[in-house]
Amino acid sequence: MASITINISDEQLQKLQALARESGISLEDLLRPRIEDWLSHSTSEFAEAANYVLKKNAELYRRLA
Repeated sequence: MASITINISDEQLQKLQALARESGISLEDLLRPRIEDWLSHSTSEFAEAANYVLKKNAELYRRLA
């Protein structure tokens, strides 16, 4: 498994640590599912946007071909 390092403010770190502590889980376990959700969500949003643009401009693409 890979790991990454990001810079966040001390205030942000404290807030994240408090959320993890309140949930009774580690900081990593708090963040991992959110990252997975974000990646899944952003992929589907991109696909939807790409399909919209392709459908909207289909006639233009046909003329340019």
